[in-house]
Amino acid sequence: MALDLDAIDLRLLALLQADASGANQALAEAAHVSPATALRRVRRLVESGVIERQVAIVSPALAGGLNAVVEITLDRQGAEHLVAFEQRAVAEAAVQQCYRVSPGPDFVLVLWLADMAGYHALVQRLFTQDANVRNVKTFFSVHRAKFDPRVDLGP
Repeated sequence: MALDLDAIDLRLLALLQADASGANQALAEAAHVSPATALRRVRRLVESGVIERQVAIVSPALAGGLNAVVEITLDRQGAEHLVAFEQRAVAEAAVQQCYRVSPGPDFVLVLWLADMAGYHALVQRLFTQDANVRNVKTFFSVHRAKFDPRVDLGP
């Protein structure tokens, strides 16, 4: 992704990160560019992969459930073992985020599950049945103080 971003691109990205639901006309006005320029630039940002996707962020209060952060340490850390676990983890619908980390555990997962029974089922599928999982440490969220998926693009 070798795309040179100028001030207009950064302004458009900041506006879209705050709210991507508006019409192109409103976006163009807020960015102080023509609607054609806004549309062309946003298309270029999408096509180049700078904008991965545009989604609606649903309030967790709607679904209820459990939010958990899980640290996983594997027994063997060869590339093929890391890739195999990662592929299985990202295939799980309950896994919202998957990070390979260092130092410490090999992976950190962010989970959203309907209930504790869903967590136990995931543990059986993803952790218990994998002979290469050495250690699992789960932290259950009791309060979300901040959630903001925006990327800081600088001044």
